[in-house]
Amino acid sequence: WGKKVMFKGKPYTITSFDTALNSDAKLAIFSAGGSISLEMAPLFKAKGIKVIDNSSTWRMDPNVPLTVPEINAGELTANDFIIANPNCSTIQLVMVLAPLHKIYKIKRLVISTYQSVTGTGQKALAQMEAERIGAEVDKVYPYAIDKNCIPHCDVFLENGYTKEEMKLVNETRKILGDQTIQVTATAVRVPVMGGHSESVNITFEHEFDIKDIRNILSTTDGVELVDNPSENKYPMPLMSHNKNEVFVGRIRRDESAPFSLNAWIVADNLRKGAATNAVQIAEYLYKNNLL
Repeated sequence: WGKKVMFKGKPYTITSFDTALNSDAKLAIFSAGGSISLEMAPLFKAKGIKVIDNSSTWRMDPNVPLTVPEINAGELTANDFIIANPNCSTIQLVMVLAPLHKIYKIKRLVISTYQSVTGTGQKALAQMEAERIGAEVDKVYPYAIDKNCIPHCDVFLENGYTKEEMKLVNETRKILGDQTIQVTATAVRVPVMGGHSESVNITFEHEFDIKDIRNILSTTDGVELVDNPSENKYPMPLMSHNKNEVFVGRIRRDESAPFSLNAWIVADNLRKGAATNAVQIAEYLYKNNLL
């Protein structure tokens, strides 16, 4: 407490939870871990302060909205005092899926992620940077991350999937409002400084035209179509750095299965995958007099 941080050239003093609870604030954005969110969010709610929470604690609570503003902000009400910010890899996924699901209805998803070390935090980034120069560092991962791919995002569960993989399954269904969608995922940590990538195989219930798919995505707010392989144009993590858009490309029909296509989705996991989405929720609440 008492430490000052700079934001846009202006100093702000870090205060305690008690100070915040007894302030005249109308909104709090949480990004301090699940245990703190579980303890403190109800206290803020009791004080009439709305909470946008970036942890996984409240996401699957049936009484808490899981919000991506471009998709389902219209479901928010004045009575929603805890609002969950989805997982980073889920947000970029559903940004592409939602407009397609409305028209073609998604039946099944097979997802493989290529997730930046920044998703684990500053210590993981420090491990990778130290490995690149041969320096000693405390390991966040059980193996070297540089020049490696680790199929281990979050903890393993009894079903053999990781928590990160099951977030993709459960959160996708909740945000799209369809529990019938079959989803399977493999999440992999890769030595990238920032930006998550996803290879997604989508099976629809209805036939589609690739030109229509591209047209839908090119006109979707928050999504940028980058899909011209003949000119080597496709989304990459470097392209997404410090950008708020979700990039999609490599769109092509799956020739091995009916009503199916493949797509490659990339976004900055710290922007639209976390901070940007939370701020967009706050902006929506403000603009629609829900605070």
